Amino acid sequence: MERGKKIVVDASVAAKWFLEEEHSDHAAALRTDYVDGTVDILVPDIFPYEVLNALKYSGDFGRIELEKAWEVLENYQLLHLPLPGREAVAAAFEYGVTIYDAAYLAVAKEEDATLYTADEKLLEKIGDAAPVKHISGYKKRK
Repeated sequence: MERGKKIVVDASVAAKWFLEEEHSDHAAALRTDYVDGTVDILVPDIFPYEVLNALKYSGDFGRIELEKAWEVLENYQLLHLPLPGREAVAAAFEYGVTIYDAAYLAVAKEEDATLYTADEKLLEKIGDAAPVKHISGYKKRK
């Protein structure tokens, strides 16, 4: 899998691939870098379900649109990693976050990768204790 820098994205970033929101341009730049092979995107197994859930509750996606979004996510062929259960539980308690958020943290830690998120509350809880960055700081690679 030697394509590029390892990056974990959470559902808050991936939802911006489908929705026009603040920082969607940064999320799109990261996705483009993945497609171009300059970064590798790693995600826990729960990723597609969380993305689809975010899209469903955005109010902009009906059944047909969600099915198409599922196909798009499948076509990206992101590296889905098994949920690192023990590590996720430990991170959830260490940082006071949900198991869902902790799953992304655990994958990032296990894979020595940077986690990108658009979840400002998550960033506040973690602080500088883990390699987590806001998607607004992502710059397209050359």
